[in-house]
Amino acid sequence: MNEYKRCSRCQRTLQREVFASNRSTSDGLQGYCKECAAEYYRQRQEAKGRAVRAKVPVPRGSKRCPQCGEIKAHSEWELNSTTPDGYASYCKVGRAGRNQQSYFKRKYGITMAERDDMISSQMGICSICLSAPAVHVDHCHTTGSVQGVLCFNCNSAIGKLRDDPDTLRRAAAYLEGNAWKPTLVAPGVYQLPS
Repeated sequence: MNEYKRCSRCQRTLQREVFASNRSTSDGLQGYCKECAAEYYRQRQEAKGRAVRAKVPVPRGSKRCPQCGEIKAHSEWELNSTTPDGYASYCKVGRAGRNQQSYFKRKYGITMAERDDMISSQMGICSICLSAPAVHVDHCHTTGSVQGVLCFNCNSAIGKLRDDPDTLRRAAAYLEGNAWKPTLVAPGVYQLPS
């Protein structure tokens, strides 16, 4: 087997390693070297009005994360057997960031920037207790609309009271010492005070 091949675009005779594989050809390699193939692709995309990201040289044992824009060692990546290089498309940190952004959009219908704007409009503190930092997005479980950003304790308290204002009012009255005691009207039938 010949260890050199001539590129049909640049007409240079190069080693076989600089050609991508193509099982449909007799020698199993593309007609263009990888450099010419990339340039041909860039020209085709620009003719269609699309921009092509510039190729960044990456040292062996590393990979560039499109989310972070940084070149990181393979130890910073999760394995993925379905990709050509065997690593995930995004580094662990970049993937976590994408997952968090996707979660906020999917679950609450807001971006992380919108959440941060809500927190800053509350001066960074919980709207209920006014003492703890606001970190948990509170939303209506019926409509799905976002109501605000609360601390963990206040958010879970509202959730445990099933987002019911009447239950919350009774809890407040109980804490103030005005317990609403039901009156027995008939066996098994109670009337709550109004």
